[in-house]
Amino acid sequence: MRCLKITGLLFLFILIFPLYAQEGEAAPQPSPQDEGSLPGDEGLFFFEELFIFEEGFSFSTFMGDETLPGEEARSDEEALLSGETPPGEETILSEGTPPAEETLPGAPQPSPQGEGSPPAETPPGEETLLTEEPFIDDDDFFFEAPPLIFEVPTFELRSLDTIFPNFSRIQRTVAMSKEGLRRSFGKDESAMFIPAPDLEIDLLGSVMKKNPSHLIEALLVVPYDEKEFDLLDIYNALGRIEKIKDYPAVMSGRELYIFTESTRIESARNRRAVPDPLPAVTLPFSQTMYLRLKEINFGNLFIRADLSISLYGITYSMTNFTDVRYYLVPIMRAERYITIIYLEPVKEGILIYSVTGFYLPGFIAERVNLTPNINRRITIFINWITDGLREQVAN
Repeated sequence: MRCLKITGLLFLFILIFPLYAQEGEAAPQPSPQDEGSLPGDEGLFFFEELFIFEEGFSFSTFMGDETLPGEEARSDEEALLSGETPPGEETILSEGTPPAEETLPGAPQPSPQGEGSPPAETPPGEETLLTEEPFIDDDDFFFEAPPLIFEVPTFELRSLDTIFPNFSRIQRTVAMSKEGLRRSFGKDESAMFIPAPDLEIDLLGSVMKKNPSHLIEALLVVPYDEKEFDLLDIYNALGRIEKIKDYPAVMSGRELYIFTESTRIESARNRRAVPDPLPAVTLPFSQTMYLRLKEINFGNLFIRADLSISLYGITYSMTNFTDVRYYLVPIMRAERYITIIYLEPVKEGILIYSVTGFYLPGFIAERVNLTPNINRRITIFINWITDGLREQVAN
């Protein structure tokens, strides 16, 4: 047994001795600072260096930008693996892609693709960094929408009975005649021609705001001849201011031209005459005009004409914005005369309905009866509008 132990020791000595002998030949002499090292520290140091080297030789170090000592410059393929762009070649990043992301160990690395190379596959859950030209199907952007149908609001013409439901048969017949209905009354009396309240044609209410002492109401339906009139015909008929002077009034069986001049003026301050415009092709919502009518008795009358258009008709209001004088004596203050005319195409023809109000002091009203004079002027306005409508149809 003892012999076997001795034999084993000798065998172990023979195997280990050459290694230490070789190591002892190549190893340098220990320095003074190494004198305290224990035998066998060299082998332990060798294993520690190997452990440190393995830690440093990680995948991230291999993929890094720095070159390990003794390592040659990387090839183009290695440069692509590390995420660098080879000289002369650009990498196109998709819009909105974050800067170069870290490559996880074990993930497939992109490789340069030449002609005929298969496209690199993108792992599931990761976005493609390189811009790809997506396939665009025209059907995704162009579609056939259902046709849009716009219905223009149409309405049926109203009748005279609809607007004035309380008219008697006689009143209706007179309204359709050439003279029409006419009535004058004082401020304490009630009007006779009252439109249906729900239609909101309240001319009387607007006139009463001027606090008149005398009022005149008139109503006439101008029948259609060859074709129906519309709101544009009415608007253009009201625009012929220069024609007012061409219509006379009948006085004592003879014709008398009360207005010797009629023209538009630029404004209330600038009273320079301007011509009438050409017939319009579209309707305004509202309009204000300034007129000068030269009268044989009262001289120049300066009128502000306000026009407004509703769904069914046109309202035309005329008010004096200066005093009315008889020679040099003022007989009516500014804003104390008003005539409002409402015009609407109805089934029977063009409805012309007007209310006039004016204020006269008591001492003048006792000496001068202006009601017949105002009535004649209203007749002139009605004839001017009627002929203007027929002229629009003829043209």
